[in-house]
Amino acid sequence: MVTYVLDASALVAYFLDRPGAVKVEELLKTASRRRSNIFMSAVNLGEAYGFILRTEGVEQARAMASTLPPLPIIFIEATVQRCCHAAEIKNAYKLYYADAFAAALALENKATLVTSDSDFRRLGHNFPILWLKPTS
Repeated sequence: MVTYVLDASALVAYFLDRPGAVKVEELLKTASRRRSNIFMSAVNLGEAYGFILRTEGVEQARAMASTLPPLPIIFIEATVQRCCHAAEIKNAYKLYYADAFAAALALENKATLVTSDSDFRRLGHNFPILWLKPTS
């Protein structure tokens, strides 16, 4: 079974109907049919919530949070082990700490990372990434 990990940018694209929203919607439909798994770190969920809160306001952020439960996304907690692994990835690839959680979760689950954040190019060509928009 194919496994995906959503970065904050994927969730933001989906909820704000930005470039890549259709791809995320297709992934969610596939996961609803139990043909794939979709994981997301709770840290990246917080990052997406914070972005929507800052750019769209508290009502939009709360609306996003209230629509999450029926979606086929498995939210993964930030355990001590995951925090340390994310810190190691942050150090090795010069990523932001929140981004490192998405990368660590993808590595942990041998998953494809779903993102529009070009900073993930630092992970190299061997790291499976589904880009939501072209990177420069």
